[in-house]
Amino acid sequence: MVAWLAKWHLGADSAVYRAGALTLLHGDPLYTRDVLTALPDWVRLPFTYTPAAAPLFLPLALVPSGLVWGVIAFLSVVGLIVVITVVSSPPGGSSLLGRSWWALPAGTAVALALEPVWKTLFLGQINLILMAFVVLDVLVLSLHGSRWAGVLIGVAAAIKLTPLIFVPHLFFTGRWKDGLRALGTFAAFEAVMFAVIPVDAVRFWRDSATDPSRVGSVHWIFNQSLNGLVNRASALASWSLAVAVGVAAVLAVPAVWLVVRLHRRGEDAAALLVTAFYGLLLSPVSWSHHWVWCVPLITVLLVKARWWAAAAVTALFVSQIVMLVPNGGDAEFRWGLGWSVLGNGYVLAAVAGILGLAARELRLVRRSPQVVTV
Repeated sequence: MVAWLAKWHLGADSAVYRAGALTLLHGDPLYTRDVLTALPDWVRLPFTYTPAAAPLFLPLALVPSGLVWGVIAFLSVVGLIVVITVVSSPPGGSSLLGRSWWALPAGTAVALALEPVWKTLFLGQINLILMAFVVLDVLVLSLHGSRWAGVLIGVAAAIKLTPLIFVPHLFFTGRWKDGLRALGTFAAFEAVMFAVIPVDAVRFWRDSATDPSRVGSVHWIFNQSLNGLVNRASALASWSLAVAVGVAAVLAVPAVWLVVRLHRRGEDAAALLVTAFYGLLLSPVSWSHHWVWCVPLITVLLVKARWWAAAAVTALFVSQIVMLVPNGGDAEFRWGLGWSVLGNGYVLAAVAGILGLAARELRLVRRSPQVVTV
């Protein structure tokens, strides 16, 4: 309310969500190089989400433009609390929240200091909400055999394509019905939009969905993905995306093996996190605020009493290192080794984490193929 009355420019992305819904209601095109007419004059961003996202954002059309950021921020904090609560209470394990009454408010307060989290809130992004959908789906509905398992992932993917990475996660962990349900939900939403706005739907899937540059400069430091790293290192060479996909394909081998091993051992939250971070590496564009998966990662490490690891991950994301390294224009092309390590901090940490855990798991297998606990 204060932000609204003071006319602070908060929630550029939440303004895009509302403008997309209004554009759909007005019958105007969603996917053009021009800004949406329903946007406030201080926002100049395109609508980069799927056609199905527009009707799912329709409730925001009922909210005054200055207040929509507050609504998204409120729902995001609720999502943050849900994620911490679910991940800190593993089935058959001790609950982190049950140990102290202050654990949840303290954990939430610390999470707000993490760069991906506060930036998500500042922009009015829906990363925390979508993450809550996935966590509830995989770690609650699916584990309890619900007939609704997979639906939340399908809805999340219908809004933003990146949650589709969790469909193969369900397949690899033996939950075929849930994975098919997720795919069916996603396909149903998109099929409806082909009937409602066929021109826009075709334009999105033909042009926008395959054009990473539409959402911004892929070499910008805030694109913390393998594609961003390679484009920075190669100064936007034409082969950058192909190399990034090749590296991701190689990395998929230890990542998938790790997911299967962790799932079979009952460490479903850890398995989910491997998929989440691999998805961030794989995506052509993973803005730094997409890395909100650091919250459940820190939570899992605390549950397992991996204090030093939790402190290291917290320090990385609280440090705001991606805000401090020289960036913008062609600055990323002149980094040198030192700045390159810092400027690709999220990417390198995720790669090191997946490879390190895979190597550790391999040592366990060599010691005893029957090992079931760490």
